Amino acid sequence: MMSGTITHNSAGRKLDPGGIWRAASAMALALLLTFGGGQSVSAEGPVTRIIDAEAAVLQQGRASQGRIDAMAEETDQLVHEYRDMERHHEQVTIYNDHLSQMIASQVSELASLERQIGRIEVTQREIVPLMLRMLAALEGFVAADIPFLVEERSARLAGLRALMHRADVDLPEKFRQLMLAYQTEADYGRSIEAYQGELLLDGHSRSVEFLRLGRLVLAYQTLDRRESGFWDAHRRQWTALAADYNLSVRQGIRMAQRQAAPDLIQVPVFVAEVLP
Repeated sequence: MMSGTITHNSAGRKLDPGGIWRAASAMALALLLTFGGGQSVSAEGPVTRIIDAEAAVLQQGRASQGRIDAMAEETDQLVHEYRDMERHHEQVTIYNDHLSQMIASQVSELASLERQIGRIEVTQREIVPLMLRMLAALEGFVAADIPFLVEERSARLAGLRALMHRADVDLPEKFRQLMLAYQTEADYGRSIEAYQGELLLDGHSRSVEFLRLGRLVLAYQTLDRRESGFWDAHRRQWTALAADYNLSVRQGIRMAQRQAAPDLIQVPVFVAEVLP
C-alpha cells in the first residue's frame, strides 16, 4: 500500500507518488497492448497451472468432504447399533431376572412336590390294603344279598378284582372304579326294577319276569302270568306264592316298567330279626 508522503523535485514542484504509480501502470498497459500477442502466449502456461492447481485443490476438497460424510454416516450407524444393543441388553437383563425368579419358584415347588410324593407313597402303602378289604367286603355283601342281576353284578366284581392287579391303571382310577361299584350297589336299594331272565325251579330253567323293590322284595312271575313266587331271605330259596298274589305282582311289574301309575301292592316282605 502506498504512503501519503509528497516529495519535491529539483524545480520545487510537488510530486504525487500515486500519480507516478498510475502513470507507470498506464505505460505498462500500453506496452502490453503493443506487444500483447507474444506475451499472452508466454503467460498462458503459468495461468493454466494456477487454474489446474486450484481445480486439483477443489477436487481434493470434494473428496475429503465425501470421506467426511461417509465417516459421519458410519458414525451415525454405529451409534444407532450401539443404542439397539443397549436396549437389547436391557431386555435380556430383565428377561434373565424373570427367569431367575421363575426358576427359584419352580425349585421351591419341586421341593414341595417331593415332600408330597413322599406322603403319597406312604398313603399308597396304606390305601391299597384298604381297597382290597373294601372289595372283599363288597363281594361278601353281594353274595349274601338277594339274587338279582346275578351275572351282571358278578361280572362287575370280577372286573374290579382284575383291575386291582393291573400295573397300567393308576391308584386313583382303581379307587374311582371301586367307589362307583359301591354307589351302584347303594342305588339298587332305592329303586324298583322289572326285567326278564332265566330261573331254575325244580331242576328246570324257566323264563320269568323278575320284580325287585329295592332290597326288600325280589319276586318273579311266569310269562303266562299263572305262577308267582318270591325269594325267601330267611331260608335263602325261592318260594311259590298263592295265586292271590298274581295280580299284585303283575301290577308291580307294570309300575316298574312305567306302564302304570305308582300304587300300593300286596307282596310278602321279610324283615331281619332283631336279636335281644
